[in-house]
Amino acid sequence: MSTQHTSTSAPATKAKPAPRAKLTDTLELDTRLLGMIGAFILVTVVFNVLTDGRFLTPRNIFNLTIQTVSVAIMATGMVFVIVTRHIDLSVGALLATCSAVMAMMQTAWLPQLLGLPLGHPLIPWLAIGAGLITGALIGAFQGYLAGYLLIPAFIVTLGGLLVWRNAAWYLTNGQTIGPLDPTFQMFGGINGTLGEFWSWVIGVVAALAAMAALWAKRRDKIRHDFPVKPMWAEITLGAIIAGAILGFIAILNSYQIPTARLSRQFEARGEVMPEGYTAAYGLPISVLLLIVVAIVMTVVARKTRLGRYIFATGGNPQAAELSGINTRLLTVKVFAIMGALCAISAVVASARLTNHSNDIGTLDELRVIAAAVIGGTALAGGIGTIYGAILGALIMQSLQSGMAMVGVDAPLQNIVVGSVLVLAVLIDIIYRRRTGKG
Repeated sequence: MSTQHTSTSAPATKAKPAPRAKLTDTLELDTRLLGMIGAFILVTVVFNVLTDGRFLTPRNIFNLTIQTVSVAIMATGMVFVIVTRHIDLSVGALLATCSAVMAMMQTAWLPQLLGLPLGHPLIPWLAIGAGLITGALIGAFQGYLAGYLLIPAFIVTLGGLLVWRNAAWYLTNGQTIGPLDPTFQMFGGINGTLGEFWSWVIGVVAALAAMAALWAKRRDKIRHDFPVKPMWAEITLGAIIAGAILGFIAILNSYQIPTARLSRQFEARGEVMPEGYTAAYGLPISVLLLIVVAIVMTVVARKTRLGRYIFATGGNPQAAELSGINTRLLTVKVFAIMGALCAISAVVASARLTNHSNDIGTLDELRVIAAAVIGGTALAGGIGTIYGAILGALIMQSLQSGMAMVGVDAPLQNIVVGSVLVLAVLIDIIYRRRTGKG
């Protein structure tokens, strides 16, 4: 007699639905970037309330942008320096030296050596060229000391802070040098703007370029069989970016040039200003310069061999050297780039003041480092973004400008800025621990 074995199978279970992706994941947005944007919005809203709506007026936004440019340009270079596990404490002093060289080129050296009077079309460009060469050479020299002679960059640039600040003093005999060339002054913000029409042209071109970049990135992912965002997410992200660009241009174009200033401009051309004529400042040339620097530095960071070497060295210097990267020469290149960016910032800073002064760039080294760190650059190296550093500079300037408008004393402003820097580093450490990114 055989026994019949019956097998009972477990009841079929329904497959669990896949968890719905978060909106930030769908849009592939950096949550840390969103946090910084949120902090910036919070700062602006708070100060706008405390100043009875004066903080977010077109005039103040215009001033805020031109005040941010100099530090933001240097912050893009500081990202590379910190990513490679170095630091540069000399950027403010190097800015002063480059500014002194360019001021003396315009007012003394070129007129005396070549007989070129102030206002000659070659003067501003020769002066800027001399400043760029000076900044790049000094930066490369400091990089050589740190990279080849293995002197810690902290010590090299701390010495540079003292050396170059006082070298600038000797170049000018301690005097304020000015006025600078009118063409040179156009890089200083309010002295050089594009006007309403050309600002809209730049804004539309920038918005279209951003959309094209998103589309190109999507096609590149499809070509390599990488997952892509849903089309609605691409359109949403593109609309947000285009809206932000055009909205920024609209705000700048709503800041009208005072009638008295317009009248003087017409008089300088020997013309009579028409009755009821108005004009807007538009996009400052210095802000356009910052945008160009940001694009170039981002391309270098993401699309070039130099950028890959910089981040690879910062992530693991020993492994980078064993893989064939000349980390010593890389250090020279990084500090040379930082020096050249200090020269560009010197153009903006001195042009905005319309002269070179002995205190130009004072404490900029702390503002630049703070901007890079607040923007997400890890002091341990290997991590950092150009746009984050620029946003960090904007947050720093917003804090200082807002506190000045409220009437906070300068010592308390520095206390707040220092506290925010420490808090930003703490938040960054907590964020990286929870996300496993460092």
